[in-house]
Order: sequence, then C-alpha cells, then structure tokens
Amino acid sequence: MSGMTQERTPPTSIAADLLASSSVEVTPKTLAKEADLTSLLPAGKVVFIAHIAGTHIAEMVAAARRLRAKGFDPQPHIPARLLGSRAELADWLARYRGEAGVERALLLAGGLATPAGPFASSMDLLGTGLFDAAGFREIAFAGHPEGNRDIDPDGGTAHLDAALAWKQAFVARSDLKAALVTQFTFDPAPVLAWAGRIAAAGIDLPVRVGLAGPAKPATLLRYGLNCGVGASLRVLSRRAGDLGHMLRPFAPDDMLSALADHLAAHPESRISGIHLFPLGGLRACSDWAARALG
Repeated sequence: MSGMTQERTPPTSIAADLLASSSVEVTPKTLAKEADLTSLLPAGKVVFIAHIAGTHIAEMVAAARRLRAKGFDPQPHIPARLLGSRAELADWLARYRGEAGVERALLLAGGLATPAGPFASSMDLLGTGLFDAAGFREIAFAGHPEGNRDIDPDGGTAHLDAALAWKQAFVARSDLKAALVTQFTFDPAPVLAWAGRIAAAGIDLPVRVGLAGPAKPATLLRYGLNCGVGASLRVLSRRAGDLGHMLRPFAPDDMLSALADHLAAHPESRISGIHLFPLGGLRACSDWAARALG
C-alpha cells in the first residue's frame, strides 16, 4: 500500500539467524579428537572438511562418513592441484557420494605451487563435467575480499574478477547451486566493500563470510599470515601490542554485529551467511556460538 514503509528486521535477529545457519570447517585430524560431535554441533549443520596436502582420500571419506552418520551435512574441499588425474577426481567424487552421501563440495586451487596433475584451478575441475555426472547438487568457491597474491601478484584483482565472472557464467548454465565462501577476516570494511563491488559487477552468487572462531591473538596472527589475510590483520596487530589483550581470546563478536547491522540496512545484499573457522578449537568455537545465540 502506498505510504507504508517495510518493517526492517532488527540486527539482533539477523545475527541469531546468521549463527543458527552458519557452517563450520574442520580437518579429519581435528575431527578425530572429538568423541561427541553432537554435543558441539546442532543436527543438520553443514561441516566443511579441509583437505590438507598429505591427507589421504580415505581419511577424508571416513570423516565425511562419520559426519553423515551423526546427522551433519559434510562438504569436503576438492583441491585441484592435489589431484593427479581426471580418473582420480572421478574416484574421489564416486567415493564421497557412494560411501558418505556427499552432495556438496568446496572447489579451490589448493596450496601446491605446482599442480600434481592436469588441474590448476576450480575452473579446471568444473570443466570436467564430473560433478554433475556424480550427482553433486551444490558447490562453493573461495572468495578473497582482501585479494590473493598467488592469483594476482601485483596486488590487484584482475585475475580474481575474471575467475568470478567465469564461475558466474558457468553456474548460470548449470543445474548446480553455487555460493562463495570467503577467507576469514578481522575487519568488516574489506569484506563489505568487496561484496558490494562484485555485486555491482554482476556477480549474484550468495556469499558466506568467513569468521575466525575464538583464539588467542598470536594464534590468529599466525593463521592469518599463513593464509594470506591482508589489511585486516592490523586489527589483531593492535590488540597483540597490548600484553593483557594478548593473553585473552579474540572472538568475532564485532564482525558478527557489523554484518548484522549491514544486512539490516541493506537487505538486498548477497551476504547470506557466515562460515566459522575454529582456529582456537572446535569446542571453543561452539561455546562462543552458543553464548552469542543465548
């Protein structure tokens, strides 16, 4: 009706929704340390399984199978550069589908400088057509709000932008659902600016924003440097300079609040969720999420 204004969802409700629908990331090794997953994660939670170089596919499939058996939705990483052949990719996908009922995956280049086989990027993986053929229904790609020097050595975004445009076009002509999952960041400004910029360029894929779970600043600094986190490390560096703060865990409350405020003001945003990296441990991350929800 004319003259009426649409009531906006309050940020507190948005923050609760973001937490309730969040995904979380584990490795087979960290997963094996937890005897009772159901006390840490709610049923139906999407759990990404990071595939670190040197991890055998049998360990990955076993982790996915355990998650599925406990009522979770496993989403393993498929790192292009770790794969030796097209046949190996087909084998991985068949095992994930047949042994653990996996229907979704995160595609990424992987950490190797030199590919072990014919695949150097997530685009190479998609080009095989094997994900559709194997019965996968959803894929995710890595997003880089603070850039990626491995892809754009000059510090720009030309190659990253071209890759996003290619993926957008591929998804548009595919039956696969797709989303972007960003690297964790410690400052909302870069991720909000990036999300707005790629949307203006025609990228309409949903975005899950990576948040680092509670951990000591020194731990987060180490992970951030290893993972190529950019300018937002200054937030941690300032905190690490204070000895008292250095000893206390740094939690992503401010990030969560900023995202909720943004979505309350911009409901058209393509930011659709958060992805938790439990860098200080899965239990600490779970406890933080429970407290924040409460």
